[in-house]
Amino acid sequence: MNKNVRNKRLGVFFITIAVFAALIFSSYKTIGNNLSLGLDLQGGFEILYQVEPLNEGEDLDMVAVSESISKRIDVLGVSEPQIIIEGNDRIRVQLAGVTNQEEARAMLSTTANLTFRDVNDNLLSDASIIKEGGASLAYDNGKPVVSLKIADTSAFGDMTEKVSNMATGENIMVIWLDYEDGDSYQEESLAAAQGQEPKYISAASVNDRIEGDCIISGNFTEDEARTLANLINSGSLPVKMTEISSNVVSAEFGMDAFNTTAIAGVVGVLAVILFMIWEYRVPGILASIMLCVYIWVIFGVYTLIGAVFTLPGIAALVLGVGMTVDANIITYERIKDEIYQGRSIANAVAAGQKTSFVTIFDAQFTTLLAGLIMYMFGNGSVKGFATMLIITVLATLILNVGLSQFLLKTLVNSGVCDKKYSWFHVKEANVPDVNKNQEQFYFGPIKKNDYIKQSKKFNYVSMAIIAAAIVMMIFNGMTKGEPINLGIDFASGTKITVTSNDPIDIEEVKAEFENLGFNNKELEYQTSGDNIVNVTTSEAIDTDTLATIKEVFNEKYGIEPNDNTVTPIVGKELVKNAFLLTIIACMAMLVYITIRFKWDYALSCIVALVHDVLIVLSVFIIAYQKFNTELISVLLAVIGYSINNSIVVFDRTRELMNEYRGKLNPEAYKTIVNNALDNTIVRSLFSSLTTLLPMIALLFLGSDSIFTFTFAMIVGLLAGTYSSIYIAPYTWYLLRCNHKEKPRKKKKYKEKVDEYTIKGINA
Repeated sequence: MNKNVRNKRLGVFFITIAVFAALIFSSYKTIGNNLSLGLDLQGGFEILYQVEPLNEGEDLDMVAVSESISKRIDVLGVSEPQIIIEGNDRIRVQLAGVTNQEEARAMLSTTANLTFRDVNDNLLSDASIIKEGGASLAYDNGKPVVSLKIADTSAFGDMTEKVSNMATGENIMVIWLDYEDGDSYQEESLAAAQGQEPKYISAASVNDRIEGDCIISGNFTEDEARTLANLINSGSLPVKMTEISSNVVSAEFGMDAFNTTAIAGVVGVLAVILFMIWEYRVPGILASIMLCVYIWVIFGVYTLIGAVFTLPGIAALVLGVGMTVDANIITYERIKDEIYQGRSIANAVAAGQKTSFVTIFDAQFTTLLAGLIMYMFGNGSVKGFATMLIITVLATLILNVGLSQFLLKTLVNSGVCDKKYSWFHVKEANVPDVNKNQEQFYFGPIKKNDYIKQSKKFNYVSMAIIAAAIVMMIFNGMTKGEPINLGIDFASGTKITVTSNDPIDIEEVKAEFENLGFNNKELEYQTSGDNIVNVTTSEAIDTDTLATIKEVFNEKYGIEPNDNTVTPIVGKELVKNAFLLTIIACMAMLVYITIRFKWDYALSCIVALVHDVLIVLSVFIIAYQKFNTELISVLLAVIGYSINNSIVVFDRTRELMNEYRGKLNPEAYKTIVNNALDNTIVRSLFSSLTTLLPMIALLFLGSDSIFTFTFAMIVGLLAGTYSSIYIAPYTWYLLRCNHKEKPRKKKKYKEKVDEYTIKGINA
């Protein structure tokens, strides 16, 4: 090769790396500063409201409700709130970084419908008589009051004159906030005389006509007066909002979860990088560069689209690290296959990249389908996980096909890799010399196996696990009262996470709950490390009681507890949605794989998927682990990832089927499946390993908040690897053996014309 051409290609190679390095180092601080963290990483709360019209029969305008809530959030000063309309009568509000959660909670749900009434509860005027934004904190003789600027002073004058002309004792103008039918000034004033807090906010005697501004006075603190003014300014909510689910996270707990999970993520990524460099040498180094660019792209995209980073999102990112490296492994193993056939390094790379693309695309696209279905039909943490999964798949396809393959091709085409087999972790002694007419004699480190024969035995293992789960369900039902350990996400209730900077004595926590009037037999206590105790109730705790609990433990340990409340309505819907999501995902993949392959390949994949889901559920039942929303994310991720390995095997099976020229019978199918597995088992095992490494790091080093996710993900990955070797291929083999194949059409070949030798042209 011309030396100038070689230097030029090497120059392009190193300049490309330098450009990406410069982009990363020049922008990572900006990305970090503008990255939005979810409430589980910086504290805050999420509330799901059931929305109902104030008057029966009225239509709900959910957009108007969303806008009213947005105005109130603006008053709170919360940056980048998430207001999500779910269905026709639900709205989810996520506020990260809120300092006073109870104040925010009260402001969100209070309808703030201000009315002026007489002592007989007759309506005199509504809030339209006040100027927009006309309520403000003021002081009257040093006491906090709410000042109201009147928009229509003439109408206000007529109203006050009417009240002033009423009999003594009745010349009172009563100001109500959220007056409801049945409320009575007479009853509330009697309650106030007995020392109780009345429902109305002000009752003032009016002796003369008033045409100017007015004030609302009462026994307000400064904060109460300011909150009331803000509520009036934000406008009334035209609906009634009932809290049916909530999740509150303290800032200390959130940042601790973020730090531990981030450290675990770094450790996991480094483990993957070391493995790739050790196993693939130079291509492994390029894969590691691509991995760094991938992480930069993911964070950059999240910043650009304003997406919120959550704990499930970080877990999905770490999972994506394994998935994007998986695409490189498929390519590099294909390149090794080509080298073992005697091809040159350059030709092996070109052929390996070309043949691996279809496999990578099919495997990633099925995962993308799962992600899209999660995003369209899921909510909350499931939707956050789906967002990251979708971006991961798109980034994997672009970076693997674009950057990774471009860098390797440019380097190889420069000629510096010629005959340097060790750079690809290939022993030169295993490469045939085609110049001496040698054929391939080395087929990889795995010896030939009869996987079809072994599958029968391994299938008994799966049956035993599922059977053990059924037995445990019966046993758990008899001994614990619940066959399955449903978390509050499905069973409803409240989970309170008590946290301290020092080790917590669980008996002290139990004693405090007894003092608060709880029956400890109805509570479940579980430690998470030395400093955290999770307390779970089977029934949802009301907000006032929650506020008292948080105050008690905040005073005792110096950290406000987190709380997560789910009502029975939400729990039932989560179960229904989880089942629906799984069915839709399976159907979508069945259709796609049937189009890309054939129906028997698709059905075999679905059987493997059902197997993997059942294994994950069975392990959770046997270990009596909690079933919660994170488990839904895992099952859907397993559905996408499990098909990855199965498609790798089936892609090779399809190739061997097309190449096979003998009679197709059970023995032929057995040979084809066994050969396909021999060819792909190394890449399947390595792909699973690079995904397991970061998940194992998350399990042992990550936040306790995502333990369920990581544990289930590891079980799912192991089940997916196992099923791609012993379930899906064996199912395909059985289907083929019991299905009569249509006879193949014989290909017509054109007769070859002998080449004429023409002097001066081809002689």
